[in-house]
Amino acid sequence: MTNRTEGPLIAAGDRPPTVIVNPKGASSFLLIGDHAGNSVPVSLGSLGLDDAELGRHIGWDIGVGEVGRLLANRLDAVFIHQTYSRLVVDCNRSETQPDAIAETSDGTPIPGNRDLSEADRAARYAVIHAPYHAAIASEIARRDAAGQPTILVALHSFTPAMRGADGAAIRPWHIGILHDGGDTRFALAMLEVLAGEPDLVVGDNEPYRMDLIDYTIPRHAYPARRLYAEIEIRQDLIGAPDGCAAWSERVASALTSASARVRSA
Repeated sequence: MTNRTEGPLIAAGDRPPTVIVNPKGASSFLLIGDHAGNSVPVSLGSLGLDDAELGRHIGWDIGVGEVGRLLANRLDAVFIHQTYSRLVVDCNRSETQPDAIAETSDGTPIPGNRDLSEADRAARYAVIHAPYHAAIASEIARRDAAGQPTILVALHSFTPAMRGADGAAIRPWHIGILHDGGDTRFALAMLEVLAGEPDLVVGDNEPYRMDLIDYTIPRHAYPARRLYAEIEIRQDLIGAPDGCAAWSERVASALTSASARVRSA
């Protein structure tokens, strides 16, 4: 394990920080996955963590990569997602936020994130965080130039229970829709559509509230008042391929219905 990089942060053999699935997708939906991957650059070792820690919710949003790929295929949508663990750098946080490179997450110390120099921190932003957001901005600009509308859909997943939760109580929501500033019409339409599903417990800004802590949606959707929704799916529902398949169908249907509602309003 190392928490300093003497050479390039990302070297030959490492994965690129950003992957674009279905880059020619014609759908108005632009899917994004801030925490879809849990890789760590070779130069950082494993951040001092074992595979089990990197594989749980502190390392990534379980299931989002597969759900995003399935949605991209079903909707003919572009899906832009991050490949590196949120513990390397959290792409849904700004550089000024202390948890953007967390030293502890849900009670687990992250040795490779302690005592970083300013140069080490800057490298993670420059090599991983900045290119990811540049890819999103570039895709939006391309769509604007082509006259292709954009509804920004941020895909996330949440752990059924935090280690610190009293009695490890299971969070009751199956899915949550997060929203705050900007044009909230699409997010509210998603809530209306999902509320009509009798077997679902739907969170309105649950299990998290979208606020100034979030970075991706406020950066890319708010200024131009683009339609958006941030979707949170409980991880035990999409931790296996059959769950991902079922929920991609369910979310695709809700996205399509919500879009139709906004257009007809």
